[in-house]
Amino acid sequence: MPKILFSNASPYSAKVRMAAHQAGIAFESVATETSTPPESLLEANPLGKIPVFIPDGGSAIYDSRVITQYLNRESKGSLFPRNGIKRLEAEQMEALCDGICDAALAHVYERRMRPEELVHQPWLDRQWDKAERALDLLNGQTISLPTKVHAGHLALRATLAYLALRFEGKWEKKRGKLIRWADRFDRKFPELAAYLPKS
Repeated sequence: MPKILFSNASPYSAKVRMAAHQAGIAFESVATETSTPPESLLEANPLGKIPVFIPDGGSAIYDSRVITQYLNRESKGSLFPRNGIKRLEAEQMEALCDGICDAALAHVYERRMRPEELVHQPWLDRQWDKAERALDLLNGQTISLPTKVHAGHLALRATLAYLALRFEGKWEKKRGKLIRWADRFDRKFPELAAYLPKS
């Protein structure tokens, strides 16, 4: 059975595990430490980052967007719309949400890894500005919740769950549309919500 090396709190891991489930591809979840990467992770991905998708008898696949594209091909197009314009919209939503997570994780790691006196607040402010602009853009859009969600939807739900986990009370103001969308997603797709980031 294919394996996904993942971390419980990782939004990228959540997106990939939801995508595999949505694509109908069975997999084994392998919880993997990244602060002191085990040899198994470094052999699979020399960057020591998760998630990693390891197919049966195949080479490891890494970077979450590469994995979602792979899963899409393996499932004959179940994760992205076939229409070119709609596919581009889904890909851009996924990229935007991954960018929000990149900025949020920069915050987490800066505060976790550096002594307080060495934390560079102007840099953190720039990262947070990126996340806020992207969230405002998403909140201003009409985001559907069709019967068949695409990878952009999965990335958005994983992103909002990560923000709720690590930045509760800091991102929600004036973004009620996104909060309501996330709640509807969880009620409509409880089997996917089971993969969302958690401590």
